[in-house]
Amino acid sequence: MTETPTPAAQCCAPLRAPTLSDAETAATAALFKALSDPHRVRIVNLLAVADEAVCVCDLTGPLSLSQPTVSHHLKKLVAAGLLDRERRGTWAYYSLNRTALRRLADVADLRGGTP
Repeated sequence: MTETPTPAAQCCAPLRAPTLSDAETAATAALFKALSDPHRVRIVNLLAVADEAVCVCDLTGPLSLSQPTVSHHLKKLVAAGLLDRERRGTWAYYSLNRTALRRLADVADLRGGTP
């Protein structure tokens, strides 16, 4: 039996933490890697302003990318824990994982204080 890795968004410690373990460093790097592509940042933006889950077919036009390419980017964001995926018939619908985005904000919060 293979173990499913924990999404990066669930493992990150704030960058302001006194120290980071190797696992926390790797998870934080994976999270930033998931957001390192401009198309993925645009996907997060499109989903952030959407009123409901968005079908992959509705993202190809705004991104000017083919469906397989959009699906590839979505898969990376889901694996990082930033997006939720819901299957409806033959299509997949995506929405932001708000909890993960709050964690991401905590990771990048450098104002100090207790992590």
